[in-house]
Amino acid sequence: MDAARIRDIVIIGGGINGCGIARDAAGRGYDVLLAEMNDLASGTSSAATKLIHGGLRYLEHYEFRLVQEALAEREVLWASAPHIVWPLRLVLPHHNGLRPAWLLRLGLFIYDHLGGRKLLPATRTLDMRTDPAGAPLQPLYSKAFEYSDCWVDDARMVVLAARDAADRGATIRTRTEVVSARQLGQLWEVTLRDTQSGDVEAVKTRLLVNAAGPWVDQVLTGTLGANSAGNVRLVQGSHIVVRKLYDHDRCYMFQNTDGRIIFAIPYETDFTLIGTTDQDYEGDPRSVRITEGEIDYLTTAASAYFIRPVTRNDIVWSYSGVRPLYADGASKAQEATRDYVLKTSGGANEAPLINVIGGKLTTFRRLAEATLDKIETLIGARGKPWTLGSHLPGGNFPANGFAAAVTALKHQYPFLDRAHAQRLVRLYGTRASVMLGVARGYADLGRHFGADLYEAEVRYLVDQEWAATSDDILWRRTKRGLLGDAIKVAELDAFLSALEARPAALAG
Repeated sequence: MDAARIRDIVIIGGGINGCGIARDAAGRGYDVLLAEMNDLASGTSSAATKLIHGGLRYLEHYEFRLVQEALAEREVLWASAPHIVWPLRLVLPHHNGLRPAWLLRLGLFIYDHLGGRKLLPATRTLDMRTDPAGAPLQPLYSKAFEYSDCWVDDARMVVLAARDAADRGATIRTRTEVVSARQLGQLWEVTLRDTQSGDVEAVKTRLLVNAAGPWVDQVLTGTLGANSAGNVRLVQGSHIVVRKLYDHDRCYMFQNTDGRIIFAIPYETDFTLIGTTDQDYEGDPRSVRITEGEIDYLTTAASAYFIRPVTRNDIVWSYSGVRPLYADGASKAQEATRDYVLKTSGGANEAPLINVIGGKLTTFRRLAEATLDKIETLIGARGKPWTLGSHLPGGNFPANGFAAAVTALKHQYPFLDRAHAQRLVRLYGTRASVMLGVARGYADLGRHFGADLYEAEVRYLVDQEWAATSDDILWRRTKRGLLGDAIKVAELDAFLSALEARPAALAG
């Protein structure tokens, strides 16, 4: 790297907030470097409930600004990335002992009209005695409300935001820890360490963004040596994945007697995702694991609704994440705000710092715009806001055009079976043909790692999406890890180890 080069912005953290800010900033012409100490989306951003949603339950806490912004973003994100974001109908059974029907109707009326919904269908009432959505549930629920939100592949949204940032000139450095950062007048000197090679280098930047998620306070007190902790409340959320519990494509939102809610969502064709929990967390976020109590909570809560009880033996995978919520003094973890807060320091004759606290997948684009507003005031404006109406890589086809995109890929590559073509379009959209290249048969895709995972896809993920390990590929870029023994993990590990070099920086 050119030691004399002065960056405009260095971003700490490769989650959805960091990558979203890098994307927006690079698109406006700023010289951006993003450093992530592990893999992209390796923390909170790959441990979500996978919903692009307004947050119906946030209305109970009067977070109308957040809900309105999030509701408006649903169709924006669907249009920008129809391969990884798609509409989802949610079924909320009415429980006589919990929230009254009039309150649910009122909340859903606000939900339908607050965010400028145009394409997503409106709320309707279901007779659970005749609607297919009632079949998997216990016959206690005669009425339900069905409303709209969207589903998202969370880790892929992060990676695609990073890919877009790199395509626009940003440098994306994974497995790169920010060891220290010190102010040198109007500049920051940032020391980076490659966690694989151990190589250390220093870069200078006009502005520093701390988007480290659960590590925001650690970056402040450790990396920056500041006396400014207590910004973040860490809340653990865990999920379980079980074999498919029902055949339709709708999601359930279940109310629990403790006032919390859980979702049961169709997942990766053959599974059902159940979550989430909310409990305060202490310790290193990298060590978070689902607890026995959380497993019991999720299985018990789901079993209260489904005819067939959900047991521990049904679980094929679980995951946990630590949500870095703004420390607003809420008494309960589930009551803490999901809104984002941007705290700035420096400016004038002192190098500026922006700390990004909280946020949701749904509002990452708006958070990035708000951050760029602050960046403009601190180091000057470049280009204008541009992400509204843009596409994430591979998303340049109509929002309702997924089936047509699959048909087009099948026409171009007739050897693909439809399920494989659908998976590739879901992951890569129109860039699936870039990955497949000139292949005319499965033999042209290289070595076979089991199921529908081939060398061509693995190489694409390494070359274009910063993948370096089997976990990166099987659990974040794809979810082929759910197939268990069908995937030859040892062979994949050996192949990755044999590759000459990982792509530490794909642009810049």
